[in-house]
Formats: sequence, C-alpha cells, structure tokens
Amino acid sequence: MAARIERLVTTGQFTLDGGTWDVENNVWIVGDDHEVIVIDAAHDADAIAAAVGDRRLTAIVCTHAHNDHIDAAPALADATGAVIWLHPDDLPLWKRTHPDRDPDAHLLDWQVIEGAGVDLTVLHTPGHAPGAVCLYDPGLGVVFTGDTLFQGGPGATGRSYSHFPTIIDSIRDRLLTLPPETKVLTGHGDSTTVGAEAPHLKEWIARGH
Repeated sequence: MAARIERLVTTGQFTLDGGTWDVENNVWIVGDDHEVIVIDAAHDADAIAAAVGDRRLTAIVCTHAHNDHIDAAPALADATGAVIWLHPDDLPLWKRTHPDRDPDAHLLDWQVIEGAGVDLTVLHTPGHAPGAVCLYDPGLGVVFTGDTLFQGGPGATGRSYSHFPTIIDSIRDRLLTLPPETKVLTGHGDSTTVGAEAPHLKEWIARGH
C-alpha cells in the first residue's frame, strides 16, 4: 500500500533565551492505513494521537530539540509505545524541556528509518540547532526540513545553539543538491520545492541572517 503524507497543525509556545513566542507547528504523519511515523510531535499529544487513529505509531522522529518540536513527544510515546528518535548533538536542548526523560534512540547521518511504507534518509543539517536533521524520501519525492529550510530562506539563527554560516553550508551541501522537484515540507508554514529555493542562496548569504 502506498504511503501518504498528512499534515496536522498544532499551536503552542516556543521558549528559548528567556523569550516566549506563540507558534503554529506542522506535525507530519507519514505512512499507510496500518502504520505511521510522526515527524515532530508538537504541543498536543492528544490531537496527534487522534490523527494517528487506530494505526500503529512506530516512531516519533525529531528534526531538532527546540521545545515546540518535542514538547508532546514523551506523552505521545507513552500512549503509543513509539520510539523517540533524536540526533545526539541536540541532547542539551532536549534536556531543557525533558530533563528526566531521554530520547529512545539516536539519529545518525545517512541512517535510513524504514517502516510504514517509507524510507526516510537522515541528513544531518546543523545550523538552526546543532543536531538538526532533515528527512529525505526519494520514493515520495519529499524532504522534511524541520526549521532548516523554509519557503523563502533558512531557519532562524539568532539564538543560542544556532549559527548562520553553518545553516548555509547545510542547505547548500545537503538540501539544494536534491532533485529540484523535491517537495520541501517544513516545520512551520507553507511547503515549497528545492527548485524554488535554490536560486536564492546568494541572496540569503548577502542578507546574512
């Protein structure tokens, strides 16, 4: 059975460096009628569980460990038995939100997460956060970019644990090399394509943020 992609938008708050902002997050549910993977369990474990329904949730994959992308992960995992995956470079950020709970498994660059009819290749793309990853499925023709690449440019790098030259390197070397028709499914806001964003790399570098 062919895998499909569902988008759930949840609302909550992002907190870092003493500031708090209201945000809307994209939660991506990928799979078929029997089994799914959740990418970024944001804000509302009950809403995500309801969207999963009676399907088996095998994995919760975190694109990075800012609180607005992981705050519902432990509750969702406890309710479903799913494995929480995070790149180890983001453990310091994870611990700020969940000091008493570790992720269940560590993501590695080029690792392939299989299941639910998908093959998600992990691309380590630091910059927005040290352990930020994107998840590429060539069969579906999509890359889930978290907060690394958005419609219109890179994710924010003005706060702790982030670095603008690093995110530019990640986008140029790991994302803009993908086929131009690849859909870019982001952590917030609207989707785009690699081909739509690639021509603007020099503009982003010139902006410098």
